[in-house]
Amino acid sequence: MTHAPAGATATAMIRAFKSRTQSPAIQARIGAMVGAALGFSLRTTRWRIDADTFIDVLRGGAPAIVACWHECLPSMPAAMHALRRPADAPTAYMLASRHRDGQLVVNALRRFGLEAISASSSRGGAAGLLELARLVRAGHPVVITPDGPRGPRRRAAAGVAQLAALTGAPVFCAGAATSHAFGLDSWDSMRLPLPFGRGALVASAPIAVSRDDWATALPQIEAEMSRTLDEALARCRQA
Repeated sequence: MTHAPAGATATAMIRAFKSRTQSPAIQARIGAMVGAALGFSLRTTRWRIDADTFIDVLRGGAPAIVACWHECLPSMPAAMHALRRPADAPTAYMLASRHRDGQLVVNALRRFGLEAISASSSRGGAAGLLELARLVRAGHPVVITPDGPRGPRRRAAAGVAQLAALTGAPVFCAGAATSHAFGLDSWDSMRLPLPFGRGALVASAPIAVSRDDWATALPQIEAEMSRTLDEALARCRQA
């Protein structure tokens, strides 16, 4: 009787494990666990909020587009907590990748009142943008990470400015960070919040985008996203 080499056996086991964890049910469970851990970290963080206009607009139910870099997405639910929006407020949506990593993020953030429109840059991106435009016109706030899901890091794709031009809704650039965090070795250098630290949320003034000239607004949006995140990082590290 012949035996398979140890390397081949290990490879087969890894493939079987990945196949099982890719199922929607398992992904949903993993996402729920990640969301619970994330919620604990954010609740035990002492937050400093510098986003008055942003909070007033979203609390009042006005349509708005929130733009943040992919690396700070795990800390952004702090904004939902700061808003303390009423239970009957319109649901907030975000554009998420169809890839399993994107769906994991969606499942983790769902506990914070954020739902997803699934799309990708290669398949369904335009349809996702049009669906977000419909939601914005209906009064829903939407969240976009313009450098996701694959990067390059801190380089904004055109969709965020195009969405603002289509809908006439203002863009708020925001950044959130915590002093206690676990840095991932990933393309975006994502930071996962850890408990009992200091946190900061910073948002820009609203940016209006001309319907006929979205390209002019894109560099400003990109610069403001970096400024707000860098400022949040600096503030959360201050004693």
